[in-house]
Amino acid sequence: MSRRAVNRTLLALVGLVLLAGGALVLLGGLDAYRHLGITPPGWWPLTSPDQPVLSTASRTRWTDRGWWWPVAIAVPALVVVGCLWWLFSQLRRGGPAGVELPSPTASGGSHFALRVRSRAVEEAIETETVALPDVERVTTKVTGAARRPQVHTAVRIAPGADTAALVAAYRTGPVEHARHSLGLAELPAQLRLRGGKARKERSRKKAPRVR
Repeated sequence: MSRRAVNRTLLALVGLVLLAGGALVLLGGLDAYRHLGITPPGWWPLTSPDQPVLSTASRTRWTDRGWWWPVAIAVPALVVVGCLWWLFSQLRRGGPAGVELPSPTASGGSHFALRVRSRAVEEAIETETVALPDVERVTTKVTGAARRPQVHTAVRIAPGADTAALVAAYRTGPVEHARHSLGLAELPAQLRLRGGKARKERSRKKAPRVR
């Protein structure tokens, strides 16, 4: 699963939890159940404006247990650490946000700043690479600087695949097409091959840098 998909899933779950919690607080604070003539079950939280978020019984139910305070401290700490890890992972970039394209000089000597999103380049290479023979799965990452990008591709191949032919097809196909489309003089690329699941032992082969 890509980082974008994970982020969207996590944000959707957090949003649903916050929405549900906010709705419960709002309904209880506005005394909506009494105005609507609805009788919630006894375990339902926040049924009236005078009811606390956590009752005394709920707050003191397990305080006499030896495991209560370690759990009460460890769970919020893990939540905070997880949130900080997720935040720092978003701030850390493994590559440039975009690839800078060579642009002609306009009249007056000014330059146009043209960029293509790195993810668009990655998706184009992945789409073309996965269509090659004996390729089961592809993951591509653009690294380096915006003006001198590099491509790293990991490919899971089918058992008995012709690796030499695959490396040649990758170099002359997806990489060359991306280089030509971006207008770059060269596009260094690295290809990692991994054996399919049908093999008892996965073999990894690292091809030399191709241009």
